[in-house]
Amino acid sequence: MEEHVRVAIYEMKQGSAEETADLAKQGMLPIFQAQPGFVRYGLAQLDDGTIASISVWETHEEAEAANGAAAEWVAANIADRIELKNAHVGDFFFDEGR
Repeated sequence: MEEHVRVAIYEMKQGSAEETADLAKQGMLPIFQAQPGFVRYGLAQLDDGTIASISVWETHEEAEAANGAAAEWVAANIADRIELKNAHVGDFFFDEGR
């Protein structure tokens, strides 16, 4: 099964990455989970201090729709903490575990 990925990079404006991750887990995760085609979601702090939001979806269209859901939630809940730098949707060629 081919999957699709949404990757968004946010710059921290205030607060800590850990606090932002906790807020996203409590707020954004349930919204993504309720969206059609949701597979998984995670946040990572990158070495330049930015935050990467990574979600996986069943279709490209569902991954694109996640951009709108994320933008709405960020604007309503944590716009004072982070600013979107860029967002991308693409095909996930493979995703293997241990």
